[in-house]
Amino acid sequence: MIHTSWGGTPAEAWTSLPTLKSFPDFDKLLDRWGQIFLDYPTALELHTMKLKEWEKTAEKLKLEGKPVPRAPRSPTGPEHPHRPSGLYNGMIAPLIPYAIKGAIWYQGESNAGRAYEYRSVFPTMIRDWRDKWRQGDFPFLFVQLANYLQKKPEPVDDEWAELREAQLMALSLPNTAMAVTIDIGEADDIHPKNKQDVGHRLCLGALAVAYGKDIVCSGPIYKSSIIEDNMVRISFDHVGGGLKAKGAKLNGFAIAGTDRKFAWADAKIEGDEVVVWSENIPNPAAVRYAWETNPDCNLYNKEGLPASPFRTDNWPGMTVGK
Repeated sequence: MIHTSWGGTPAEAWTSLPTLKSFPDFDKLLDRWGQIFLDYPTALELHTMKLKEWEKTAEKLKLEGKPVPRAPRSPTGPEHPHRPSGLYNGMIAPLIPYAIKGAIWYQGESNAGRAYEYRSVFPTMIRDWRDKWRQGDFPFLFVQLANYLQKKPEPVDDEWAELREAQLMALSLPNTAMAVTIDIGEADDIHPKNKQDVGHRLCLGALAVAYGKDIVCSGPIYKSSIIEDNMVRISFDHVGGGLKAKGAKLNGFAIAGTDRKFAWADAKIEGDEVVVWSENIPNPAAVRYAWETNPDCNLYNKEGLPASPFRTDNWPGMTVGK
């Protein structure tokens, strides 16, 4: 197993520069970094001056027994881990064309503020790696972002939910599998301790995609929906042995009318479908499930795998254009 990673970095840092340059949406980002490189010598010189001033001040404050402020931060420069293609050049390119069976990817937090862009960035990176390795569409397994931070009292737009949606869309690429971890994160730790279930769910994906095993490798994935009077009926792929709720009541669903104002909804399982409604929304237009950074949600299949967050609408999200 080859472990090559750098925490807290964006996907574009792991993608080759020729590929990024062929992606029009990245022109502004590449231009911004180009300007950073041009400005770096001047910024570094200014930083050196500030650092010397800080050292004098710090020495004086220490002698006086007073608290010392933080040292001035180094300017962003060519070695910054967020630099487009930087980590690809340093940590991926040297491995090519080492023979591999597949790849595992756990990332997304650093792109959440640009989640709509990730819809293109992430699959572009996957294709880039496959093109460079020249070993065909090798299996690519990835982890959908876990739940994190405090729960919200009311339904809201959410950039982490939009990032998870972008990850879900990447399943359209061949030989991919996604481990849903919406139920095993921690509110106060972006690195949740439960790695065993993450590994188990990735293993199921590997058995199905890389080794061709006929197994249930995923929790329920949104397939389609229809509006029936004041209710919305939702169908799923990867139902497995059937749908179930962990707990007495099915949670995590919100519903909205054409005004796009979401409210918490009632939901129940009917066979392999879920029916969603609210007495306050007589004419529903859309349903969302687990649509927040740390949702309260409990839809699974009988194999114990959680449903991926989803929405039935395509209304513009909060990260459009970012």
